[in-house]
Amino acid sequence: MGCDGGTIPKRDELVRTKKKPEQVDKNAEAVAKWKHCALSQNELRQPIVACDLGRIYNKTSVIEHLLDKTKFGELAQHIRSLKDVFELKLTDNPAFNRRSAEKGDGYVDLQSSKFICPVVGMEMNGKHKFVYLRGCCCVLSERALKTVKSDVCHKCGKTYSPEDIVTINGSDEEVVELRRQMEERRVKDKLEKKAKKKKASTSNVSSTEEEPVFKKPHIQASVTAVVANGTSSEGPSKSKLISQADTSASSSKPRSLSISKDPSKSEAFKSLFTSHESHKQQPKAHWITFNPLYY
Repeated sequence: MGCDGGTIPKRDELVRTKKKPEQVDKNAEAVAKWKHCALSQNELRQPIVACDLGRIYNKTSVIEHLLDKTKFGELAQHIRSLKDVFELKLTDNPAFNRRSAEKGDGYVDLQSSKFICPVVGMEMNGKHKFVYLRGCCCVLSERALKTVKSDVCHKCGKTYSPEDIVTINGSDEEVVELRRQMEERRVKDKLEKKAKKKKASTSNVSSTEEEPVFKKPHIQASVTAVVANGTSSEGPSKSKLISQADTSASSSKPRSLSISKDPSKSEAFKSLFTSHESHKQQPKAHWITFNPLYY
């Protein structure tokens, strides 16, 4: 029956203890975050992009998400277009030695990273905080920004503000703060676009209202001539000026008279044209006879 002196039971066989919750392997979590795409979980390959929340992706995976937003679920619903991601400018690690597979008892360093900080040389493997700048998209370590305090990027020399610093793969609290900043930035951009559209529409309306009344050049010239000849702005009214401009414009137009009715032309010249009365008195041509005078 057991416990008769032949066996010695252990404590876990006699007492049921509460199981400890499973703990996440920090090294495995770091490898999954810093070496794999946050959408497809594939290995990171250039070009690599990051969103406003600090997550890093393969650019091809982001394009697949934009083409079919049901493919990856709700992992990247905040990415609406390629304008919401930034292509990172990473610095390659010259000491990185990639191995295709573990063979025998060879040691593979999973903490070795492809990229490093260009200022202090730290590896981008999750042990140290890394950030990217929204303006120039350069990737630096947080220690480099704290060590060399400046408002100019240490890699490209472009100026930036504290709002442009985005932590890569930050904690939950940092992600909440980044999401709040992202929403505020989007609301601000939307208001600025509305203000620009309103300003453009008002400028168009004002430009149409300021157009001159006289659009024809000869009428405008006649009006300016009338004003220059001694009429001031306080003299005749606007309707009077318009009537004078119309009469001057109508008088300047040449009259379209028929040559047969033009008194300045001679009868010999008028007889050359078919509208003259002498041509109407001639008989019409016959199909049997031929006379060049007939027409």
